[in-house]
Amino acid sequence: MAGLLFAALLLVTGCAGSFPADPQGTLEKAQGGTLRVGASMNGDWVRISADAGGEVRSSDVQGTEADLVRDFAAQLGSDIEWVAGTEQVLAEEIKHGELDLVIGGLDNKTPWVTHAGITRPYAESRDERGSLHKHVMLVPLGENAFLLELDKFLMAAKERK
Repeated sequence: MAGLLFAALLLVTGCAGSFPADPQGTLEKAQGGTLRVGASMNGDWVRISADAGGEVRSSDVQGTEADLVRDFAAQLGSDIEWVAGTEQVLAEEIKHGELDLVIGGLDNKTPWVTHAGITRPYAESRDERGSLHKHVMLVPLGENAFLLELDKFLMAAKERK
């Protein structure tokens, strides 16, 4: 009986790692480091200066989601490395670990769920046809600690409005 209790104790303490976890360490790398953010133009959600070429400066990226990302990065003590592109290109980059976050006015019906995880919807809008869109951001698949931290930030930002 004592052996079973000891084995159970080892099993429980062996599983006591930090949850949720980031297998690729996205949150840990971003905290006090650099947050790699892909931005795709989409109305007031994300605007990118027309003269933004290969290297995108922070001042080149504007909009509601860009402001949220800046605030999130400040909370993490992170610098931001911006990458501009189409949704398709950025979804491929996040799938292959080249980005930590993708913004672009995406909604929860995004086809990129095979390439990335999504935040909980944090904002809603209606298009010109009256269809409701619940907005999300893309994160690397499986990076659950990073996703949880971003979700908490976005929900707090939503409550402040």
